[in-house]
Amino acid sequence: MTISLDIVTPNGSVFQEEDCEIIILQSKQGELGIMAGHIPTVAALKIGSLRVKINGQYEYFAVTEGFAEVNPSKVTVLVQAGEFAEDIDTERAEAARGRAEKLLQQSQDEKIDRYRAELSLQRALNRINVAQHR
Repeated sequence: MTISLDIVTPNGSVFQEEDCEIIILQSKQGELGIMAGHIPTVAALKIGSLRVKINGQYEYFAVTEGFAEVNPSKVTVLVQAGEFAEDIDTERAEAARGRAEKLLQQSQDEKIDRYRAELSLQRALNRINVAQHR
């Protein structure tokens, strides 16, 4: 038995597959593995990787925070952005990491948005990590 997966961003669906063996998500509560017949649930996702096994091979995606709606035959992932490991521009991700780290190193009295800088750093590190699975 297989389960279908749809990864959706504000720009529309970025990935659809009908025959997934297992989908592994990074939820805010921990890693979540989903197979056909899973009980219906909604899970909040953190910035992380999404792995999906298709025909015995894993595909890797870098995703931002969002939600996953799980039904026995389908998983819909709603995120701000998601990209295949092989599509990640590692130079761009490294540059974003450098910018975020520089912002976070600035003194406390400077007016920077630490929360946004930390999220930017998390996204950059996630993209760099997922890109290793090309």
